[in-house]
Amino acid sequence: MNSKMIFNTKYRQLLEFVVEAIIRISGYSAVVFVGLIFLFLMQESLPTFGEVQARDLWSQRWYPIENYFGVLPLLSGSLIITLGAALIAIPFGLMTAIFIAEIAPLWLREILKPLVEVLGGVPSVVLGFLGITVLAPLVREQLYLPTGLTAFTGAVLLAGMAIPTIVSVAEDALDAVPKAYRDAALALGATRWQTIWRVTLPAARSGVLTATMLGIGRAIGETMTVMMVTGNAPQMASGLGSLFISLRTMTATIAAEMGEVANGSLHYHVLFSIGLILFLISLTVNITASAVLFRARKRTERLLS
Repeated sequence: MNSKMIFNTKYRQLLEFVVEAIIRISGYSAVVFVGLIFLFLMQESLPTFGEVQARDLWSQRWYPIENYFGVLPLLSGSLIITLGAALIAIPFGLMTAIFIAEIAPLWLREILKPLVEVLGGVPSVVLGFLGITVLAPLVREQLYLPTGLTAFTGAVLLAGMAIPTIVSVAEDALDAVPKAYRDAALALGATRWQTIWRVTLPAARSGVLTATMLGIGRAIGETMTVMMVTGNAPQMASGLGSLFISLRTMTATIAAEMGEVANGSLHYHVLFSIGLILFLISLTVNITASAVLFRARKRTERLLS
């Protein structure tokens, strides 16, 4: 009996060691893969900085046929479309998450939550097709524009893609707030709305911020939808008014031109440089979000202690 117990104990210890090793390797592999992607982008984009001067690379004209490789129109197009999508998606997403988590009755919540998750799985090419056939003509007619293929159309569709992500993650964060918080606020005389805005939302701050960052991250990295509905004109965006002209994003430029360039050409390396810029932007957004979440978690721990 003792030998059997010793065998079972050693077996469990071995199994725990193997599982821990697998988890540890998986965690390290994620960092290794990101590092390898960065090294590959650096390797393929380095020739750009040797053949194209910095002032030409950061100019306002993108016309590769005549060796004009100014990335500012592409960068400004990506930023203005992402900003427009964020201005639409964040309020709508958070309000919807609050409604589902705090206001909707249980039967309606059981319908809305799966429906939102299904909408999050709609392929981007389907949304792009709907944008071309339905939204673009509507934008052109209602706003009296020469074309409906504008940055605004792309921002609306990107917001539609980001909203399900924001709603799903933010609703989970709100639902995780202990019921005792709400009961305590109501017992002190707070109204239902005061409880939501002053207690529940601050308690779910980290999850709500994560939802926002995930939604913005999806908008930054989206390719097919913006390539189909934004007009693909590499013009310089100068403000929110540029939402109503045709623009081109960095992701759409890579997708549209990578298949046509000669391997190893200058144009080929410049496209990888655009990919490197996108990588650094996404990395910056993620690091910033992680820093804010870490600070908020430490502040919460200090308050609880």
